[in-house]
Amino acid sequence: MSQAIVPIHQAKTNLSQLVKRAAGGERILIGSYGRAEVVLSPVSASPCKRLGILEGKLTVPEDFDAPLPPEILAGLCLLPRPSVSPCDC
Repeated sequence: MSQAIVPIHQAKTNLSQLVKRAAGGERILIGSYGRAEVVLSPVSASPCKRLGILEGKLTVPEDFDAPLPPEILAGLCLLPRPSVSPCDC
């Protein structure tokens, strides 16, 4: 069974109806002079994102949220450096 080809001019005129049909799962051929040039088809569903993909593969240290030492904060220009006061950031 061959599928009918929708002429380009007709497709431009009825684009919203063709999009609804394609979104419903129909595959629509669009072309000219009886030759299909493009296919209007529904977008395939995006794959589900898997949560917990790294479960058990990472470890978070106990002191993860502990305050940073002053020498690291000074390097980030959050505290004045001991040898230079104030930071030139």
